[in-house]
Amino acid sequence: MSLTIRVTRHGGPEVLEAVDETLPAPADGEIRLRHTAIGLNFIDTYFRAGVYQAPLPHGLGQEAAGVVEALGPGVSGFAVGDRVAYGTGPLGAYSAHRNVAASRLVKVPDAVSDEAAAALMLKGMTAYYLLHLTHRVLPGETLLVHAAAGGVGSALVPWAQRLGARVIGTAGSAGKAAQARAAGCDEVILYREQDVASEVRRLTGGRGVDVVYDSVGKDTFAGSLDSLRPRGLFVSFGNASGKAPPFEPVLLADKGSLFFTRPTLAHYTATRAELDAAAEAVFAAVATGIIEPQVRQRWPLREAAAAHRALESRQTQGASVLLP
Repeated sequence: MSLTIRVTRHGGPEVLEAVDETLPAPADGEIRLRHTAIGLNFIDTYFRAGVYQAPLPHGLGQEAAGVVEALGPGVSGFAVGDRVAYGTGPLGAYSAHRNVAASRLVKVPDAVSDEAAAALMLKGMTAYYLLHLTHRVLPGETLLVHAAAGGVGSALVPWAQRLGARVIGTAGSAGKAAQARAAGCDEVILYREQDVASEVRRLTGGRGVDVVYDSVGKDTFAGSLDSLRPRGLFVSFGNASGKAPPFEPVLLADKGSLFFTRPTLAHYTATRAELDAAAEAVFAAVATGIIEPQVRQRWPLREAAAAHRALESRQTQGASVLLP
């Protein structure tokens, strides 16, 4: 039997159910894992609440680290006892054990802990593709990073700094602002107290930023648009405050011929080569000190509902993990 968190109806954290399930033998191309650490991400709350749809009932979680316990038919390149991790799903990481397609797993180097791997696979690979693929950040560019003290922000900010960018972050409290500065932000705007776009214009001499990385959504949408220079890029990759409002494409022209994209990690790691490249970049960034695992909160797997409450109330900093 394996402890698993299931969703049988959409709603708040109270809908999360802890159940014991019997796990079948791994099928063709699958590997059975014993999870050692599970990543907690805001996207998990979207699936729980029904903002993102999956057939009910379903599990939660898209990233974890663990140890290989058994190999299904046709699996090569892995052995029982290997330390592995994944960060692109499918849903079901909130479990003590599970079967996962070998094609979605990567081996974890000795220099990277299980907690770090679980916390960084999704968030670290997201930072990687945002900075290198969605837009290749160049030295001298200025970026606006919302939720700079959050899970993705704590990886994206120092990585952007290493690439030579100037980073303006936003945070919701003085404590989170201090954390964002520690991560490498050149300036931090308290978005609950200051007008973000006005502050950005002041800090950039009226020019605006080259790129906005916005994981917040509804609450920051208008300010993000107004913070960009002409022909700047708006990267919307999350909905922490709710979905961004619909808009007419002509708005992008009115604001300065802006570019807008809504990327997802799955589309940037669709092939084995893309997945390996992203994971290797993240592990190398950890090994060289470009990014440091910021695991600041830990909950037992059975307390996933409490973890969701803390995440949605903006009480967390850096990364969080669930421990089976």
